[in-house]
Amino acid sequence: MKGLVNKRIGIAAERQAETIATLVTKHGGSPTIHSIQGQWLLNDEICKNDVKTLVNGSFDWVVLTTGIGARTLEEAAEKLNEKDRFLQSLQKTPLAIRGSKTLKWLKGHNLVPERVSEDGTMEHLISMFKQERENEKGKRVYLQLYDQDDVELKQQFESLGFDPYLSKPYSYKQPDPQALKLLTEQIIEQSLDAVVFTSKTQVRNLFSQVDRKEALVKAFNDRVLAVAVGKVTAGVLEEQGIEELIQPENQKMGQMIVRLSEYYEETSLK
Repeated sequence: MKGLVNKRIGIAAERQAETIATLVTKHGGSPTIHSIQGQWLLNDEICKNDVKTLVNGSFDWVVLTTGIGARTLEEAAEKLNEKDRFLQSLQKTPLAIRGSKTLKWLKGHNLVPERVSEDGTMEHLISMFKQERENEKGKRVYLQLYDQDDVELKQQFESLGFDPYLSKPYSYKQPDPQALKLLTEQIIEQSLDAVVFTSKTQVRNLFSQVDRKEALVKAFNDRVLAVAVGKVTAGVLEEQGIEELIQPENQKMGQMIVRLSEYYEETSLK
């Protein structure tokens, strides 16, 4: 399958960017990497405090939203010589999770979640809590997030009657200004055929440039194809006003490039 022949594909990812580039090349395309994810930063002291709060406290639910978050909390527990108590706390407390990486981390520790967001979104996970809202009032929830949507999600749990503890073991730095500028210019100039996004952070970093947003939306809705790894990323692209985008049924990076290649093969036949 060589659906990407003569196609220039921008890659906004940081993690596995080289792997994605290799896949694009295998499908005949020309990849160009402009990572606008922004490096993630471990909040070491916050991590340790969050672990202490979990192992010494009492919670009715633990909500884990990212694989990185779960892993960094585990690493902090290890530094504190509290790994066994940390895992025991998760074992005895009902778990609710979103994300395939979070589920993979749980399986690695023989932990079974009680609630799983089937589509990988927080919206679906919260809807599951809404169905039981009368039973949740006054309950304490340990809510692992990072520095996006944290205030909004905390308020949503509070509106359901929960008393949330917010755990933010990591955050993201702003992306490299030169990488952001170059990707922005290539999109607006429409010198790229498509841009691959693997997280909502990348999308938000791109569209946080208020003075360029209108031109970016116009370019995407004109000729540049937006490609999302999954539903969460696709949803944020749609929020920005992107009318046409593609995503794979199976939310995997390899499947995303296969879907992109198939898309161009299909459109070439029209």
